[in-house]
Amino acid sequence: MENNKKIITKSKVFRDFKKNNPMKTSSMIGVLVGLVFIMVIIGVIITLNQESDIAEVEDTIDKEIQPADIPEVEKKYDEILDDGEILDDGEYIYKNNDREWQTSGPFQIDRKEYAIGEKIFIRMGGLQIGEKGDIAVMRPHNDTHTKFYLSIPFDETKNPTFNQYFEPSISKIKGICSIDDLDGTWFLVFRGTEYANIQFDVNEKRGIVGGTNIEPVC
Repeated sequence: MENNKKIITKSKVFRDFKKNNPMKTSSMIGVLVGLVFIMVIIGVIITLNQESDIAEVEDTIDKEIQPADIPEVEKKYDEILDDGEILDDGEYIYKNNDREWQTSGPFQIDRKEYAIGEKIFIRMGGLQIGEKGDIAVMRPHNDTHTKFYLSIPFDETKNPTFNQYFEPSISKIKGICSIDDLDGTWFLVFRGTEYANIQFDVNEKRGIVGGTNIEPVC
């Protein structure tokens, strides 16, 4: 009987506590509601960030250049450079002995500066086992910012080495209206790795490769 009395007494005290402290109970409920609200906001922010990343990836699918493991690529490129590229003013552009390789990890490009219409040659070899990612080519947007141009994926398990080139060109779809939008500093960003970016300039003062389309499209 004594034990039962104790239990009844404690229950009564607890009920009395809740009755006598409505402000404390309301405060605790308010704190809990606030925490739930904050957690919902954080969840929404994380979801939006993930959707933004997915949108970027989906936006680049049609712009990707697949690495070409073709031994003749560099040979043909060398032949072009041996013969020289004729500019609109009749002068010749770079030859093989003008190459100035820039390196970041297993990646290389063959110059620091290119003329309008000149191809940027990328060489890759020596990836770590299982290493993969993509080369994001970033074009100049204004004096302080760059803009995505295209993506070149790489995957050591599928293709440990490759030679690839691309040509910065006028494109209405990509918002490159004239050669003014090509002129400036470009970057290669090796996403999925710790390798440093490689930068190069496309410079109209170096000339325009003969046959290059330079008509504005916007």
